[in-house]
Amino acid sequence: MSKFLIGRLKGCGYAFKGAIMLLRTEPSIQVQAILAVIMTIAGWLFHITPIEWMIQIICIGLIMSLEGMNTAIEAIADFIHPDFHVKIGRIKDLAAGAVFITAITSIVVGCFIYIPYLIELFDV
Repeated sequence: MSKFLIGRLKGCGYAFKGAIMLLRTEPSIQVQAILAVIMTIAGWLFHITPIEWMIQIICIGLIMSLEGMNTAIEAIADFIHPDFHVKIGRIKDLAAGAVFITAITSIVVGCFIYIPYLIELFDV
């Protein structure tokens, strides 16, 4: 096996380890994972279209990824400067803001996907 392939396999192992670590230790990721499961169940129950599945999966992936990046940024910032510092606080706020924007966007997308199904279900 080539060094390149071995390196890629090791990299996948580290990434998997990081994902598991996030899911086990980070409450924000745990909340997002629960919401992802709920939305996946909703997708099955409402028989959303393949395009809607793709959009939903992209939204879930973006939120989970950004939550992970936010966690990493906060950990680096705390490592570099454990005490309160205005600039470190700003960096953390910016990272959290990116997650917030993606979460709000995903909620809007979810409304576009599910409101028509809910209207049909309740025959409003």
